[in-house]
Amino acid sequence: MDLRAHADLGAHADFGARADLDALLAVTRRLIALDSTGGGAAAVPLVRAIVREMPEATAAPASLADVGHDRLAVLAELCEVIGWVLFDAGFHGAAHRMNARALALAELCGDRWTARLTLLNDSMLLAHTGHPRAALAAAARARGPRPLPPRVACLVLIREAHATAMMGARREPTDLMARADSLFLDGVSRYDPAWAWWIDEGELTGHQGWVAARLRDFDRAVPLLHRAATAPGGPSYRHLFTAHLLAALTGAGAWTDAERLIADLTSHARDIGSARTTESLRATAHRLLHEPDRAAPASVREAAAFLLESLTRAA
Repeated sequence: MDLRAHADLGAHADFGARADLDALLAVTRRLIALDSTGGGAAAVPLVRAIVREMPEATAAPASLADVGHDRLAVLAELCEVIGWVLFDAGFHGAAHRMNARALALAELCGDRWTARLTLLNDSMLLAHTGHPRAALAAAARARGPRPLPPRVACLVLIREAHATAMMGARREPTDLMARADSLFLDGVSRYDPAWAWWIDEGELTGHQGWVAARLRDFDRAVPLLHRAATAPGGPSYRHLFTAHLLAALTGAGAWTDAERLIADLTSHARDIGSARTTESLRATAHRLLHEPDRAAPASVREAAAFLLESLTRAA
């Protein structure tokens, strides 16, 4: 892949040892657009081109200490986005390493907002890979010692709710999500960073349902996840809420709705560009097939087997 052509920059763009800032910003925007429309899988080829053709993307952070504040900030943002793409595409180790790199660059230039976003991304990654205590610690680092603007504080609370639910707490995750909801209703303040735009009602609703599902409160989880999964628009990665909706439906024993959703997912398996989503779907299908205590009807088990086959063919 030609990095200039893929980022739609033309031959003038410099991706040498010191790529120009406009080129770096354009590549970052292109990554975000690809991830939003096609999931992490759609953006991975561009990530590989960046790593191959842009030396600053892989240089040791300490070696870049003298390149200037603005350049460090742009590189930190680029690495943060790469970390997110790698996470969504299922490259967990590489994502964690890129998050560490983004955090180091952000700290070098004092960009506390990119540092916080990176920590919050890493908190989600750590929770996803089964490390809730580390996820909670990352969220605590993102919180910091001073009050945060409402949307950032809302996201910190969401990450804390997921981690505490995974650690077995019952009341605390619910209280944390209630506080997140209250802060969300305060709206975006002038102190919120530019990236706070994506913490919208659909995102919050999906996480409310997801946390409720972690607590096995399926009566609450199902309608919330359904609302988030069927909301018009929104980035591709929100297909993850559909996967968690399926898990909640099976947990609730809503077999007719689960079978209908499986059929819809099977027909669109090749369009799912998020490894996080396919991992969740595979886990649910595997439970339906191999955990007899679920007592799923035969038709649901057959649909689950077909979903697994469809996901395998689409991989």
